[in-house]
Amino acid sequence: MMEEVKETSTLSVHGHNIKVTEVLKDGDTLTFLIVSQKLSGTGEHHVDRTYDDFEWLQQLLFSPEDEPGIQGVIFPSLPAKAPVNPSAKVMKQLGFLGLGEWQLYCKALESYLRQVAAHGILSKNKAVEIFLTSSEPLGRQRARKNLFNRLSQAVEERRKEGYKDVDEFFQTERNHNLVLTSYAKTAAERFLDVVQSEQKIAVACAHFSASLHLCVEPVEDPDKQAFSKACVKLSEVFDSIKKNMTSVAENNMNTLGLGLDLESRCQEAEKEMLFRRTCKLVELEAARRNAEKAKPLKKASMEEAMKTAEMEFNHICVVAKQEVHRFRAARVKMLQHALVQWGEKQLLTAKESADQLNQQLQAVRGEA
Repeated sequence: MMEEVKETSTLSVHGHNIKVTEVLKDGDTLTFLIVSQKLSGTGEHHVDRTYDDFEWLQQLLFSPEDEPGIQGVIFPSLPAKAPVNPSAKVMKQLGFLGLGEWQLYCKALESYLRQVAAHGILSKNKAVEIFLTSSEPLGRQRARKNLFNRLSQAVEERRKEGYKDVDEFFQTERNHNLVLTSYAKTAAERFLDVVQSEQKIAVACAHFSASLHLCVEPVEDPDKQAFSKACVKLSEVFDSIKKNMTSVAENNMNTLGLGLDLESRCQEAEKEMLFRRTCKLVELEAARRNAEKAKPLKKASMEEAMKTAEMEFNHICVVAKQEVHRFRAARVKMLQHALVQWGEKQLLTAKESADQLNQQLQAVRGEA
C-alpha cells in the first residue's frame, strides 16, 4: 500500500489525452478504467481506479504544505461522489453528471485528471504519476470532514466574505467571483431543466407514436383503411420527432451542459482559493497587531511570527495572481469550446431532423 508520497517528478504520460474509457459496477462500488499514453510512445497505461482513489489523489495534492504558496493554487474541482444507485436528492446534486449511463460523469473525471496533469505545480506531485501508471493498490488515508467542520467553515466563510482586501486586484476578483459563482450555478440548473424537458418530450412522443398503432385495424372498409394508414404515417412522424428530441437532449448534455457544470465547479474552486488567501490575510493582520502590542519579553517571538506570516502570505499572493490569470484564460477557452460544439451539434441535428420530416411530408403527399 502506498501511503506516503512526498517527492516530486515529471509525468511519464501525455496529460492532454488522458481518458476515462469505461465504468464498471461491482456491488456498491464504481470502478473507472483510465488510459494514458506513454511519452516514450511505446504504449499505454491502463489502470482501474475507484472514487476513493480519486479522493486519495485530491488529498495528496492538498498536502504538500512545504510547497511555497500552495494555498494560492486553484485546485481542479473533483466531481461529487456518485453512488451506484443514487437517490433523487443525490441525482439533483449531481446535476448533468447524474444523467445517462455515467458517460458524463466519466467525462468530468477525465477533465479533472487532464487539468491536474496540465498544472505546472500539481503535475509535479509524485501522487499524480502513481495514480496514472501504478497497478498497485493506492492508499486510503483521507481527511474526513464531519458536519461540525463543514458548519464551522460555512460560518467562517460568511464572517470573512465581506472582509476588505488590502489588494485591489484580489478585492475585484472576489467581487467578480461572488457574482459569477451564482450565475454559473443558476445557468447550469436552468439548462438542466431544458434538457430534462426535452427528454420528457421525447418520451411523450414515443408513447403517442406507439399508441397510434392501437388505432390500426385490419379491415376492408376503405374509410377505416385510410384512417389506419394515416395513423401509421402520423406514428412515423412522431417517432422521428422523438429521435430528434433525444438527439438534441444528448447533444445539449455532452456539450454546453458539461461545459456549464465544469464552469460552475471551477468558480467554486476559485472561491475556495480566494477564501484561503483571505484567511491568511486575517492571520497576517492579527500577527501584526500582536507584534505591535507584545510586551518586551515576547516582542522578538511575535515579530518572528509576523515575518513568517508575511512571507507565507506573499508566496500565496504571487501564486494566486498567476493562478487567476491562468484560470481566466482556461475558462474562456473551455466555454468557447463548449459553445462551438453545442452550435455545431445543433446545426447537424436540425439538418437531420429537417431531412427526416421532409421525407415524412413527401410520403404523406404521396398518399393524398
